[in-house]
Amino acid sequence: MNIKNIHIGSLIRSKVEEHQISIERISRFLGRAESDIEMMYQAKSIDTDVLLKWCKLLKFDFFRFYTGHLVLYAPQSRIDNVFREKESTIVFRKSIYTQEVKDFILEKIEMGTMTANDAVERYKIPKTTLYKWMKKR
Repeated sequence: MNIKNIHIGSLIRSKVEEHQISIERISRFLGRAESDIEMMYQAKSIDTDVLLKWCKLLKFDFFRFYTGHLVLYAPQSRIDNVFREKESTIVFRKSIYTQEVKDFILEKIEMGTMTANDAVERYKIPKTTLYKWMKKR
């Protein structure tokens, strides 16, 4: 899974095939024509309301791919968090690491394409957190 370039349509298609759900059932659930569903499979992105319906139908959180992308490629800095708390009542926790993100980073370390220090610097992960992941694996 390439977490940097997310193609949500192909991810949805793979989950549908995994669960062996008929196109007729999907069409009824989403209230869309079968041709619309085929177009969704080809789409790189889809509307969040539609994605939420897919999540409910397939009992899978597709938003986690986007969360993982944000954690890896747009990490919040501590300075940003301070300013954000003053400006807004909505604050996102920095320590949201999905299993996919953990696996992605640990796989790079195990393959030797990245060192633990590289991961800490690049993705702004606390050293203690990364070493806990490595110890558990």
